[in-house]
Amino acid sequence: MVSLSEQAYEHLKNLIASQKLTYNKIYSETKLSGELGISRTPFRDAVHRLVQEGYIDIIPSKGFQLHQLTKKDVTETFQIRSALEGYCTVEIAKNASSAKAKKLLSELESLTQNMEQIMNTSHSIEEFIEYDFQFHRKIINYIGNSQFSSIFASYMYRMQRLAALSLSHKGRMENTCREHTAILNSMSSGRIEQVYEHTLRHMNTPRGINLEDL
Repeated sequence: MVSLSEQAYEHLKNLIASQKLTYNKIYSETKLSGELGISRTPFRDAVHRLVQEGYIDIIPSKGFQLHQLTKKDVTETFQIRSALEGYCTVEIAKNASSAKAKKLLSELESLTQNMEQIMNTSHSIEEFIEYDFQFHRKIINYIGNSQFSSIFASYMYRMQRLAALSLSHKGRMENTCREHTAILNSMSSGRIEQVYEHTLRHMNTPRGINLEDL
């Protein structure tokens, strides 16, 4: 059975994802918990969890509001991604000849092809991001480190928001596909130094775009 705090968490997250909450507006925990029919304690647990994941900020004695991304958020997010994905892509490259790595590389190739198809047809940022993050999640999950996967998941909302902002720039979708292909080819051929460089470049380019936008 799903706990009340988990229900509140999913409810609030869906409200944010569907853009039913607006920026620069303070929301009352009492009012929203009442509308959901959940007491304030589990609702507050959900609020604190969403604060940790970068969705919202608590306004003392008033409630909470949606979190506005800052340059510090951008820098920290890409530092985390660079550390995690840089390590993971190198490990995959080291074991490129293994059956496990070959299976992963085949899945990543299919995801890249799906992204290229979107790039050449609908150009839907939302659909593109879904395949994009499947690509990156598979790289992280390959290692089998639950802490890596947990950290990556906790930054997902922030990462997807930043991706949507950078992909709105002309040519970024095309460059993302090329960067994925470079990472994939380097992993497949076991080129450790190259895959690390390609991974960091894939992090640094959108970081620069996001920082410039802010």
